[in-house]
Amino acid sequence: MKRSVLTRYRAMAYVTAVMLLVLCVCMVVKYGFGAGEDVTLFVAQIHGVLFILYLIFAFDLGQKARWPFGKLLWVLVAGTIPTAAFFVERRVVAETEPLIEAPEQEPAGV
Repeated sequence: MKRSVLTRYRAMAYVTAVMLLVLCVCMVVKYGFGAGEDVTLFVAQIHGVLFILYLIFAFDLGQKARWPFGKLLWVLVAGTIPTAAFFVERRVVAETEPLIEAPEQEPAGV
């Protein structure tokens, strides 16, 4: 597996988790204080697009790492729980780092 697969997943996990937290704050402001309806709609749409990208990259990583279905499902669902993606991402990186191919190096005397 290439490092870029893990890097894409990590980036989208962080971005999706941060956007979900921003969306939660927007929802509290919208429904708790009756303000920011337009901002909430904008943030929700951006988060939706980013979440779809997160699902694609997490599924790609899961296929290349040959995860069982249960683990893949947990990683996919973690993007819907505020702050869960931060913790799941850390565990996923620790488990998939050994699967990354070492870059090919040229012989020293050439």
